[in-house]
Amino acid sequence: MKPVQEKVDLLDSRPDSCGGTDPVLLFSVLALLAFGLVMVYSSSAVYAQDRTGDALYFVKRQFVSLLVGLTLLVIAFRLGYHRLVRFAYPLLLLAVLLLILVLVPGIGSRAGGSSRWIRFGFIGFQPAELAKVAFVVYLAWSLTRKRDRVRAFAAGFLPYLLVSGVFIVLLLSQPDFGTAAVLTILLFFMLFVAGTRMVYIVAAALVALPMAYGLIAGSEYRMRRLLAFLDPWAHRYDIGYQISESLMSFGSGGLTGAGLGEGKHKLFFLPAAHTDFIFSAVGEELGMVGAVALIALFAVVIWRGIRAALRAPDLFGTYVAFGLTMLIALHVLINVGVVTGLLPTKGLTLPFVSYGGSSLVCTLLAVGILLDISAAGEKGPAAPEVKLTWP
Repeated sequence: MKPVQEKVDLLDSRPDSCGGTDPVLLFSVLALLAFGLVMVYSSSAVYAQDRTGDALYFVKRQFVSLLVGLTLLVIAFRLGYHRLVRFAYPLLLLAVLLLILVLVPGIGSRAGGSSRWIRFGFIGFQPAELAKVAFVVYLAWSLTRKRDRVRAFAAGFLPYLLVSGVFIVLLLSQPDFGTAAVLTILLFFMLFVAGTRMVYIVAAALVALPMAYGLIAGSEYRMRRLLAFLDPWAHRYDIGYQISESLMSFGSGGLTGAGLGEGKHKLFFLPAAHTDFIFSAVGEELGMVGAVALIALFAVVIWRGIRAALRAPDLFGTYVAFGLTMLIALHVLINVGVVTGLLPTKGLTLPFVSYGGSSLVCTLLAVGILLDISAAGEKGPAAPEVKLTWP
């Protein structure tokens, strides 16, 4: 397979390449953010009041994260995606360093049996979220530089397996199987788009599947999650409790839902109602109509992201836009699949909607990059004689 864009240029060197924003993408993201704040409050108010004495506790924290994320969105948009090449390898190294530090006792913070956070006072940051964006930027820049050699095993496939292997080992050490799976799928998609030989991708996937099964079978809690996925009702009051409550939450919503704020399962019945399982609260309170409308908004974001990738003025822009869009799409697909019982339980948030500061901030950073690539694409392709090399 040949790369999706046959362009001889690497990057647009024009510093003013970021013109007007994509209004459809921007409006869709803002609508998701506003909806997310409403649903975080609706699904967490009673829980927050019981645990902290402040019904607005989670909403306040989410709003602060939203402001930080929007600030990074604007900075990324104004900075220009073409300048990301200077940060591709530093970001990659920073992400690896943070993933190592999170495993160090006294630095990493443990919760729920996992060490995934680094805390600064009352502020917590999850390095895995930054690692996803850094991984996409690294892949995009490296694949752009090697665009004539991506079909070679030694240059266009093996190095990416090794780099992703480092990330996966560090993520599994936390443990964070969900993010490791997302990065693996993302790697295969980006290599496919770049033109890597399908035989390499298929062979790697065939090797990865038994390894994934081994990781699941060798872990008691992962096997429990798999059993709960296969038959949640047989384990209704133990390992299948969360997914059973999620399915009942959806079922009680019907076509139009019980009404905003009127959901019952968030009242200490459904764990993580404001984080990983917030889509269940949407289904219960707004019904199938609200759930479909929410998925439609995500579809618009993904459509505009793919559109930005196809219209990008250079290969780097194409790969970055595609990678970031796939990152958002995978999170949506996996989260919705888990909540509706189509996939085993994974600790992945619903982008823009679930409570989670690190996820929200890094996703808005990705949107800022997408907006700039979209704006650059509207101005037409870069001059073919322009070349940019690593400084």
